[in-house]
Amino acid sequence: MAGAKENVSLLFKLYCLTVMTLVAATYTIALRYTRTSDKELYFSTTAVCITEVIKLLLSVGILAKETGSLGRFKTSLRENVLGSPKELMKLSVPSLVYAVQNNMAFLALSNLDAAVYQVTYQLKIPCTALCTVLMLNRTLSKVQWISVFMLCGGVILVQWKPAQATKVMVEQNPFLGFGAIAIAVLCSGFAVLASVGGLYTSVVVKYTDNIMKGFSAAAAIVLSTIASVLLFGLQITLTFALGTLLVCISIYFYGLPRQDTTSIQQGETASKGRASGV
Repeated sequence: MAGAKENVSLLFKLYCLTVMTLVAATYTIALRYTRTSDKELYFSTTAVCITEVIKLLLSVGILAKETGSLGRFKTSLRENVLGSPKELMKLSVPSLVYAVQNNMAFLALSNLDAAVYQVTYQLKIPCTALCTVLMLNRTLSKVQWISVFMLCGGVILVQWKPAQATKVMVEQNPFLGFGAIAIAVLCSGFAVLASVGGLYTSVVVKYTDNIMKGFSAAAAIVLSTIASVLLFGLQITLTFALGTLLVCISIYFYGLPRQDTTSIQQGETASKGRASGV
């Protein structure tokens, strides 16, 4: 994994960063736009189902291209899918969680502005961090813990006096929207532990680092805010601006690589040894 990241060119990393940012921002804005139009609303479950069907077809197409022939394609399906019922059962758990998470996203964006949603949804970072600490016995650095509390403080500021969208005329329930985000965040934190996620996310995880992913999340928040101002008449408040800034900073610091203290300690020990010898 580390070798793959080192061998990737800067241009390809920038490409991944750009696409990842545009996908996150466009998805949120488009979903918000379609959920607040004055036309008859579509069923969110139908949209989620169609999305998964498209991903399935794309996955089948990629597998067919990689195998190169119909015979090897059938063999791969038989061995890795049909012949592995236990693995399918394991994958069904995160799949169910993702289904709930995606439906909650539709409910949240029906009741919250896209920019508010983008900022609040970053609670998935502390949620995932807590899951890794409690379930996988991993540790967080001091900087990461500070970033987690900063992020939570930023979200509180954003939700304290939510920014209002003057061009949205449909009835909204901010409490329902925040509750939907809370459920989606919990699902996200659990599902990340079980699987990687979408097709493009797997490429991003393989070829980019945490700093780039954090920068992408912050850039998506900025783009969503700009689009919300232009499309939905979002009125930015001081608390929203401060909260958003805190969230963006915390995302950056949380993704910083840990300092390798082992080599530092060894160097200090060697220096003390030479000093005592003198």
